[in-house]
Amino acid sequence: MSVTRPADAPVTYNPYAVETHQDPFPLYARLRAEAPVYRNEELGFWALSRYDDVLAALHDSDRFCSRHGITLEPKSPLPMMITMDPPEHTQMRRLVSRVFTPRRINELEPVIRALSHKHLDRFAANGHGDLVADYAAKLPMDAISSMLGVPDEDQDMLRGWTDAMIDREDGNPDILPHGLEGAANIYGYFQQDVARKRTAPGDDLTSGLLTAEVDGVRLTDDEVIGFCFLLIIAGNETTTKLIGNAMHQLALHPDQRARVVADPGRMPDVVEEILRYEGSTQLMARTLTTDVTLHGETMPEGAKVLLLLGAANHDPEVFERPDEFDIDRENKAHVGFGHGVHVCLGAALARLEMRIALEDLHTRLLDYTFDEDALLRINSGNVRGYHAMPMTFRPG
Repeated sequence: MSVTRPADAPVTYNPYAVETHQDPFPLYARLRAEAPVYRNEELGFWALSRYDDVLAALHDSDRFCSRHGITLEPKSPLPMMITMDPPEHTQMRRLVSRVFTPRRINELEPVIRALSHKHLDRFAANGHGDLVADYAAKLPMDAISSMLGVPDEDQDMLRGWTDAMIDREDGNPDILPHGLEGAANIYGYFQQDVARKRTAPGDDLTSGLLTAEVDGVRLTDDEVIGFCFLLIIAGNETTTKLIGNAMHQLALHPDQRARVVADPGRMPDVVEEILRYEGSTQLMARTLTTDVTLHGETMPEGAKVLLLLGAANHDPEVFERPDEFDIDRENKAHVGFGHGVHVCLGAALARLEMRIALEDLHTRLLDYTFDEDALLRINSGNVRGYHAMPMTFRPG
């Protein structure tokens, strides 16, 4: 669904409205041109849409703070690194980084590859399937679960709870009742898991977090639970949607798909371009600690400000032909993983999962097409991607 407005109608932006959710890019262009500092009176937020403004705000944690939450919804009571500011954030990140290391991520490649093959084996010979249900929703959850030591039999349950958490009604930013229930279930699950691993640690990430220490400081149980909570949601949903978005764009651009099939070494270029062109995280929120004036508009202290990553990544002042999907693009300075002190800690893991997924999918699913009329997007304010992607293909 999309809504056509008269050219002279004032620009209006609600990230939870269906027309914004379905096709936000023309609206992003109007925001950059007509209202680079945008105010939504009804929902009580401001928004920045130009690349330079978004990038500067991401690096300015003194004025654009995260401690009051990074979405329009109420902040989780759990202590999470993503909703902290320096110096607390710095200390938390140092502790988590002791365990969430590049070496640990690199060691996951054969594990993720095996998981990818397992899921492809279940449907790749059929010539049809649903990319999300059969593959894209499973691989990231399996990878995160493997890191956290979550048993295989619990993964579908956790996936259902995370899906419920990000589901929204049209135009409404509030978490739905089944989303609140999902959040409570995730918390309860990891509360029990942390208590169990306190007495019987293993070699998984959760156990490592419980013993990580910097300058005599260790993480509390609630901080470990908060990190597991964040990882199981952010590490699952965003990568799932990135896989689907990338496959859809390659289907729409067969010439570029042919190039990456001929040269799988180009898959990292696909990853970077989809992060810019149609990233799964479209916005992050911040709260102002002081009045901030930009482009002649003053946003007051205490205001909630949305940093529109998707709009920044389509800014023509930074990216040539920004509304074209182009894997040959040289400028890869997107903000798809954020920037500054809060740059995504799991970016390396997401890139690894994406590369493996795209390599394996293009080996096993040849000449694939999607049923465009049956593609179903999720209804979410800040996550962009598909809930269902029926496809047909020639088995490879």
